[in-house]
Amino acid sequence: MDSANTLILLCGLLLVVSILAAVASNRLGAPVLLTFLLIGMLAGEQGVLGVEFNNPDIAFFIGSAALVIILFDGGMRTHPERFRVALWPAISLATIGVALTCTLVASAAVYWFGLPWPAALLMGAILSSTDAAAVFGIFQSRGLQIKERVASTLEIESGSNDPMAVILTLTMTGAVASGSFPDWYWVGLDVIWQLIGGLTIGWLGGRLFIIAARKLPLSFSFFPLLAVACAISIYALTAKLHASGFLAVYLMGFVIGNARLPQLVHILQVQDGLAWLSQIAMFLILGLLVVPSHLMANAPVAIGIAFTLIFIARPLAVVVSLLPFSFPWREQVFISWVGLRGAVPIILALFPWLSGVPDQELYFDIAFVVVMISLIIQGWSIAPVARWLGLEVPLKAKPQQRMPLSSVPSKEALEVWLYQIDKNSPACDHTWKELKLTAPATFVGLIRDGEWLQPETQPMVEEGDGLLVAATVNDIDEVSRILASGGKGLKVSEKDFFGDFTLRGDLTLADVGSFYPLGNLDDALLSTTIADYFSQKFHRRVVIGDNIRLGDVILTVRKISDKGDIQSIGVKPV
Repeated sequence: MDSANTLILLCGLLLVVSILAAVASNRLGAPVLLTFLLIGMLAGEQGVLGVEFNNPDIAFFIGSAALVIILFDGGMRTHPERFRVALWPAISLATIGVALTCTLVASAAVYWFGLPWPAALLMGAILSSTDAAAVFGIFQSRGLQIKERVASTLEIESGSNDPMAVILTLTMTGAVASGSFPDWYWVGLDVIWQLIGGLTIGWLGGRLFIIAARKLPLSFSFFPLLAVACAISIYALTAKLHASGFLAVYLMGFVIGNARLPQLVHILQVQDGLAWLSQIAMFLILGLLVVPSHLMANAPVAIGIAFTLIFIARPLAVVVSLLPFSFPWREQVFISWVGLRGAVPIILALFPWLSGVPDQELYFDIAFVVVMISLIIQGWSIAPVARWLGLEVPLKAKPQQRMPLSSVPSKEALEVWLYQIDKNSPACDHTWKELKLTAPATFVGLIRDGEWLQPETQPMVEEGDGLLVAATVNDIDEVSRILASGGKGLKVSEKDFFGDFTLRGDLTLADVGSFYPLGNLDDALLSTTIADYFSQKFHRRVVIGDNIRLGDVILTVRKISDKGDIQSIGVKPV
C-alpha cells in the first residue's frame, strides 16, 4: 500500500513540477518538450530523486499511446486547405526526404565515426523522421502563425513521415540482428501497404465515428472519451494488420475535425488537455529511462551525428524533396531548420533495445542526445528564424471563448462566441447596429465589469468589454475578421504586415497604378488583374502572406477564397 501511495505521489509531483516548469520555460522562450525531458532526467536514477526505471517495454507502451493521442489531436486541428496547399510537398518530404536523411546520416556515421554500415543505417532510420509532438507543441506554445504553405508542409510531413521511419527502423533492426540485408523489393511493398492500409483504415474509422456521433444519444461529456477510445482502437487494429497505425490515427482525426460536428468543440477542449498530458507523460518517461553517464560515453559520436543531421542531411533532403514544387528559398531554409526531432526517434530507438541487438543501448543514447540538441538549437530558435525570414503572418482572428449550443436542434452547429474588445478592435466605440457584418450573426449583449448589458439597450462597445455573438460555426472566420482582428498582444499586427489599405483582387494594375507608383510596367500588363499577375509570378498555389514588390509599394495577399482565388490585397509602401 505504501509503495502504491509513494508512486502516486511521485507521479503527481512530477506532473505539477512539469506544468509549473512549462510556464517558466515559455517566459524564457525555451522549448517546453525539452523541459519535460530534463525533469525526467533529474528524477531518474542519477538525478535528484534517484528513481530507478529500466523498463523499455513500459516506456514503449506509454510513448506509443501518447503519440496516438498527439497525432489524433493534430489531425483534428488540420484544415482541409492545408492539404490542398501542401499535400504533395509533404508526401515528398515524408518519403524521399526520410530515405535521403537516413542515407546521409548513415554515410556520415560510417565515414566520419567508423560505425559499420548495418548499425549506421539503423541509426539513420531511427533519426530520419521529424516529430509531430515537437512540431505541433512548439507552434502552439509559441502562438506562432507562419505562412500557410510552410506550416501546412511541416505539419502534414510530421504527421505522415512516421510510417517510412518505422519501416526502415524495423527493417534495419532485423538486418543488424540477423547479419544480412533484406530484399528491398519486399521492403518497397511493405511501404506501399503501410501507407494504403493506414489511409484506408483511418478514413473508415473517421467516417464511422461521425455516423456514431450523429446517431448515438450520448451526453456531450462522453464524446471526447469516445473519440480517444476510438482513436486508440483504430491505431491498434491498423498496427495488428501491419499497416501504419500512426498515419491512420492522424487521418481519422482530420476526417472528424472537418465534419462540422456539434460535439467537436467539446472534443477539442478535452483533447487539448489530453495532448499536453500525453506530451508530459511521454517525455517524462523517456527522460527517466536515460542514464546520463551512458550519454557521456557516446557523446562525441552523438554530437557529430546531430550536427550532421541538422546542418547537412536535413537541408539536402529538403532541397531535393521540394525541387519539383518551386518553393522560395526562404521557405526551404525554414523547413530545413524545423526538422525537429522529438519523442519519435527515442521511441524508435527502443526497437533495437526490445529486439536484443548488439550494443542495444547505443542507439537509445545517441538518439536521446540528438533529440536534446535538436530541441535546444532548433526548438529554441524557431520564432526568431521565422521572423528573420519574413514568414510570420498575423494571428488568425478568433473568439476568446466558444460556447456550443449543443441541445439546440439545427442543421448547422450553433454557438455563442465571446470577443474581448480592445482599442484596436474594429467594434470599439461603435454600437452593434453600426457594425457592418457580412455574415449572419445575432448580438447577445455585452459583459462589462461583470454585468450583462442586454442587446435591447444597444450599448456602445468600449475597450475591455466582452462582446457576445450567436452564429453558426460556418461563419466564425467572417465574424471574427470584423470583431477580433487587430487585437493587442500580436507579435505581427495586420497593419504592419499588410499595410493601411486593401484592394480587391480583380482590380487591374492600371487601376492600382492610378493611385500608387508601380514603376515602369509594360502596356500589356496594365490590363492584367492583380490576382492574375500573382498567378503569373507564382508557379504554385498562392497563400496569405505571398507578396510582390512593384515600384515603391509591396502588394501582399490578404484574403483567399476556398477555391484558392485571391480576393483582396494589402498595399504597403516600401
